[in-house]
Amino acid sequence: MCGKGFFCYVQRGRFVKLAIGADHGGFALKKIMMEFITGMGHDVMDCGAYSLEPGDDYPDFAGAVARAIQQGQASRGILICGSGVGAGVAANKFEGIRAAVCHDVFSARQGVEDDDMNVLCLGERIVGAGAAREAVRVFLNAGFSGAQRHLRRLNKVKSMEREFFK
Repeated sequence: MCGKGFFCYVQRGRFVKLAIGADHGGFALKKIMMEFITGMGHDVMDCGAYSLEPGDDYPDFAGAVARAIQQGQASRGILICGSGVGAGVAANKFEGIRAAVCHDVFSARQGVEDDDMNVLCLGERIVGAGAAREAVRVFLNAGFSGAQRHLRRLNKVKSMEREFFK
């Protein structure tokens, strides 16, 4: 389902790739975000939708982005639907995916630094393009802190995953 391109950028000395996907509710904002990201000199792995289809379903695109991360084609993802909530709920059904709706720069940064969030979810009907650009910018520039308390909490989350994804 995903295209052959991928988003590459250098983040704190490491190579990272990004996949992006959206349903009809996030299609217009996805185009804006792709232009913003490529305008910074990066390539984007487009996991659809490739055209505006009013009857499409956000779980399909959440699954495509999540699988790209699970398979190592991408290290992070961006999902966009009407509110961001449905895409986040669907993405979090995949092992290893930590998705959250973040319409502000604090949450977008903190989600990565403290919780090792790897999928940023946005709601086209909620957030404007300017705020979305800023959230994406800080999401891309943030790195997991590795602080002991954050590692302890992340390990508890991973333990829950191992238990429930048997």
